[in-house]
Amino acid sequence: MQELLHTEMDQGDNAVKYTLSGEGVGSVFTIDQVTGDIHAQVVLDREKKSYYTLKAQAVDVHTGIPLEPESEFIIKVQDINDNEPQFPDGPYSASVPEMSPAGTYVTQVTATDADDPTYGNSARIVYSILHGQPYFSVDPKTGIIRTALANMDREVKEEYQVLLQAKDMGGQLGGLASTTIINITLTDVNDNPPRFTKSIFHLHVPESASLGAAVGRIQAQDLDVGSNARVDFAIVPGDEGNMFDIISNGQSQEGIVVLKKTLDYETQASYTFKVEAFNAELDPRFLHLGPFKDSVTVKINVLDVDEPPVFTTPYYSLDVYEDTPPGTIIGSVTAYDLDASSSAVRYSLEWQTGSDSFFDIETVEGTLSTNEYLDRETAVQHNITVVATKLNNPSLSAEVLVKVNVLDVNEFPPQLTAPSDTFVCENSRAGQVIQTVSAVDEDHPPVGQRFFFKSSKELQYRNFTVRDYGNNTAGIVTRQSAFQRRLQDVYVLPVVVEDSGYPAQSSTATLTIRVCSCETVGSLLTCSPVFLPADLSTEALLAVLLSITLLIGMSVLYMGQRPQKVKDTLMRSKEDICDNVIHYDDEGGGEADTDAFHMGTLCKTHSDHSSISNKKKNGYGDGILLHLSTHCDNVRSPDIHLQTASFIATGNKPPLFCRGRATQGDAELIREVIEHRLKESQQGYADLPGDSLATYAHEGDGSEAQSLSSIEDSLVLDSLGDFSSLADWGQPFKTLASILDKQPPSLFNES
Repeated sequence: MQELLHTEMDQGDNAVKYTLSGEGVGSVFTIDQVTGDIHAQVVLDREKKSYYTLKAQAVDVHTGIPLEPESEFIIKVQDINDNEPQFPDGPYSASVPEMSPAGTYVTQVTATDADDPTYGNSARIVYSILHGQPYFSVDPKTGIIRTALANMDREVKEEYQVLLQAKDMGGQLGGLASTTIINITLTDVNDNPPRFTKSIFHLHVPESASLGAAVGRIQAQDLDVGSNARVDFAIVPGDEGNMFDIISNGQSQEGIVVLKKTLDYETQASYTFKVEAFNAELDPRFLHLGPFKDSVTVKINVLDVDEPPVFTTPYYSLDVYEDTPPGTIIGSVTAYDLDASSSAVRYSLEWQTGSDSFFDIETVEGTLSTNEYLDRETAVQHNITVVATKLNNPSLSAEVLVKVNVLDVNEFPPQLTAPSDTFVCENSRAGQVIQTVSAVDEDHPPVGQRFFFKSSKELQYRNFTVRDYGNNTAGIVTRQSAFQRRLQDVYVLPVVVEDSGYPAQSSTATLTIRVCSCETVGSLLTCSPVFLPADLSTEALLAVLLSITLLIGMSVLYMGQRPQKVKDTLMRSKEDICDNVIHYDDEGGGEADTDAFHMGTLCKTHSDHSSISNKKKNGYGDGILLHLSTHCDNVRSPDIHLQTASFIATGNKPPLFCRGRATQGDAELIREVIEHRLKESQQGYADLPGDSLATYAHEGDGSEAQSLSSIEDSLVLDSLGDFSSLADWGQPFKTLASILDKQPPSLFNES
């Protein structure tokens, strides 16, 4: 390169000198000081520096004085096509799905050119494919690469290499060019279904294989890769596949057949079923190609294994009666060898407890028999173990449990159980249940054992009977009303109880029933025996009651008429007045004869309470039974005892009885004595001292004077008399009232 600097002051006489300063002076540019020519000392490269700024000046060569001002100028480097296109990122890699249609975008590449794009065609690049057709194409201006063929199959060819060229000068002749390589891969799509490598798989498994054991593997191939190649397996329902299951292995494209149920070679030696292989993930673009699954036949042969014998049932239950003689066959067990060899079986007992020695077994037939007598009361059940062993292979054996139930033999009769105290109330009604009884048995009866109750057939007339309730209990039922203890205080009832065993056993128990005077205390029924003479009739009891009443009245009259008269009572004995019987044996004047009894007797008995209480009771009890009679105005009052009770309770003056009137002092004394006796009676004393029994004997038949006793004629109570008011006098009188209110009992006694 050469440039020329010249000034008008240069006349060619070599008087002017040129100077140069600025970028690259000395290294890149030099100037001829005489001529002013600028020379480039090196080759300029526009791509490195496209222009330089320089300053030049003309000076006098002799004086060095500038002839003109300094001038600045720019040297611009002109571009030429000295650079070829470049691919800065090459080589390139790209991918496109297989089976893509033509024109599918693959990638874009760009080349660069260092030449000046604004000057000429040095930097105008054109792209072209030198290698890779007809599969791909490139846009010459943009460098975009697309598929040129449709449905390229990855399974046919997966990798492609494209050689791409970039040329400047618009591709014209003389332009500079460069190339690069693009590696294009076809990515997989699920366009292939799984396929089995063969039409049938043969597998083998021993019959002794455990549940869940692997039987074998079947494989299907899928040409796809990744998730598109995952194969799932399933056993087609039906056929014989219910004995097995299959597990999919997605990595190896295998299906593992496993055992689901126990195998038995003797029952079934082979199984055949179908297995399907299919893709879990489908591409809807390719469903038109057909079902994405395949099927294959699997046949499994069961291998025979030598097995132990098998009993016909999981366990045996045998029944035997106790006391069965030794050697008696009670049952048998059976075991078979199910193998093809069908070996004979031998039986034996495995002794675990001492009770196993009670039994024996026949080694060939398997029959069980007893060795000793069995007792159900000792052991209800025996559990023994029978072992069956194969004759041709003694190491193979099986066990079974045999339960021997000892059945009860009815050896003991049932025994009646009843409360120790059984009683019947005097006022009981016919058909009333007075006691409930049951039974016990020393035998061990099975469920449903029944006891039967009945009364003895030997008794034709009974006051009681037995009612069987049907639930192993029975009731003792009365057959009559109004029991009277004074007539009979104890009954015995034979009760027969029988069991339902075989043979039936029975026993007879005697039930003792006491007659009681019952009363209710709260909600409880208590038994209160009444101590009365057994031979005292109802009429006598009425007479006793009236005697007590009339005694009080006569005492009042006597004390009123003869307050100073003292006369000894007629007695035949010197014993205490409390236990004496006073008789009237004379032909006295009846009610007017008051000398036969003195009121001092009451006073005497009242004062001698302590001595009398220790004496032995006579057969008539402890009460004072005085029978007095009056013949005044034909008065007959069954309720005179009620008047007397009113007189005692109120403390008023005694009423007037016929003739005479007691003095006030005597009445007060009698009242005190009677109130004292009444208080003792209400407190329930068994011994009431001071009471005596006065009786009036008959003179006999044919006496002209007739009887002096008032029992027969004047004061015999009417049968309709009301004795309920006696209850106001206390417990003993309440009991007496309940007796008097009853009808006379039957004249016969039966149990």
